[in-house]
Amino acid sequence: MIRRIATVAVYVEDQQKAKQFWTEKVGFDVVTEHLMGPNAFWLEVAPKGAQTALVLYPKAMMKDADEKKPSIVFECDDVFAAYEAMKAKGVEFLSEPQQMQWGTFVQFKDEDGNEFVLKG
Repeated sequence: MIRRIATVAVYVEDQQKAKQFWTEKVGFDVVTEHLMGPNAFWLEVAPKGAQTALVLYPKAMMKDADEKKPSIVFECDDVFAAYEAMKAKGVEFLSEPQQMQWGTFVQFKDEDGNEFVLKG
């Protein structure tokens, strides 16, 4: 029986640059980092205490990586505070946070152009 989502793959050009983005700008922790080949790691990052992690997977190891796009929504308590903190660290947002009937959200990009959503 399925208990949880373990990982979601995000395809990146440079794993170390992606690791720096997710840890230093977004505030995630490195969960796992194991050598997977001469120039690649199995690299997982996640919010502190989370049960689900992002696998920062090298595009070079996936022949169709440019066709694969993540669709990930990150839930947070205060979208406005997260937006301000991440923006101050250089994260690119597509707009300012928007309030809807169901909650507040804002989209941001990583350094490989993948888009994500913060929702509160």
